[in-house]
Amino acid sequence: MDVVSSDQTPAAPADAPNDGQDGHNSPFRSERTARDEAPQFVLPLVVRIERSAPPARTDALETAARAVLAILSDERSLGEGQWAGAMRDWQDARIRKVVRRARGAEWRRAEALPGITVTGKSAEVRVFPPVPLDGWPKDLARLQVSGTDLDDPEPPVEAGPGTPVLWLNPGLEMSAGKAMAQAGHGAQLAWWALADEERTAWRNAGFPLAVRPAAPSRWGELTTSGLPLVRDAGFTEIAPGSCTVVADHPALSGRLWSL
Repeated sequence: MDVVSSDQTPAAPADAPNDGQDGHNSPFRSERTARDEAPQFVLPLVVRIERSAPPARTDALETAARAVLAILSDERSLGEGQWAGAMRDWQDARIRKVVRRARGAEWRRAEALPGITVTGKSAEVRVFPPVPLDGWPKDLARLQVSGTDLDDPEPPVEAGPGTPVLWLNPGLEMSAGKAMAQAGHGAQLAWWALADEERTAWRNAGFPLAVRPAAPSRWGELTTSGLPLVRDAGFTEIAPGSCTVVADHPALSGRLWSL
């Protein structure tokens, strides 16, 4: 599914897209900008959903977020790496993420393509270098977007102290695929906002994080806290401008952010 979001974070670091001093060219804003005139790319994510053993919903969301972080930090995505050009093209336009599902032979064909598989407790998500919006590899293009509705067998436990949390809007209903893309957006905004040493520490720790619905009474406070905030462009499922995720990384708490 195409998911393009906007944020209210500060300017991204040097290796993220250049938003300009006023932030009006941000890849996460819903209004039309010069980014829309650039060639459009999408970051494909494929979640493995076997009929006999589907993953838990929360684990799928967390695994998708870690998959986005994995490709952002991979050496092939940086400098002169083999994926670096595609990553730059993707980040120079709109930041689109599309989640599709696969099982059996579909999953095996997807695994044969260049990418990174991230495994959670019950979920497997493979992320691929960005592709043109209308130029998906055949073995990915044939995969279904629908059918990513997942459940949690048990309510997720409270996130541990010091764990980065991607807080979901408790007032929005999203399919698991949509929510996975939104969690990926939130993780990406947190990654951009961190200093180099904070990124290194997070990566070395294996990108620990939790995805949880925020308490309704706390959601308003979170959206005005200055933490990275994802707003959806409204292409699918929810209204344009909806706040979907707040990225609450301990290293970002207490910082002052400006548009």
